[in-house]
Amino acid sequence: MPASSPCTQDERTMTRSDLVNQLAERFSQLTHRDTEFAVKTMLDAMAEALARGHRIEIRGFGSFSINRRPPRMGRNPRSGEQVLIPEKLVPHFKPGKALREAVDRQPIDAPDTPTPQESTAV
Repeated sequence: MPASSPCTQDERTMTRSDLVNQLAERFSQLTHRDTEFAVKTMLDAMAEALARGHRIEIRGFGSFSINRRPPRMGRNPRSGEQVLIPEKLVPHFKPGKALREAVDRQPIDAPDTPTPQESTAV
């Protein structure tokens, strides 16, 4: 993996520590500890806002909101007995237009995934 890549574990996964490292490199006036604190503070503030039922909108990136999943009847896979699954509130992310366009422009290097033309060739 190239040294300029922001990801360390899996080539397609960026962790919190990867984000902290990238920001610390980009903003050399901040110490690594200050960068960790800034990232933690921002993520904590976002989590608290969502927990209070607020919507978070970051222009050009996307918006975070809470979706309600109504109660429903499920089935216990072991016994087959019907079970009531209670209502649930779940976080939801909707990417903004700029993020969608940026992701769409970036080619994904996946050598083990055949292209549609390759998979039809025999």
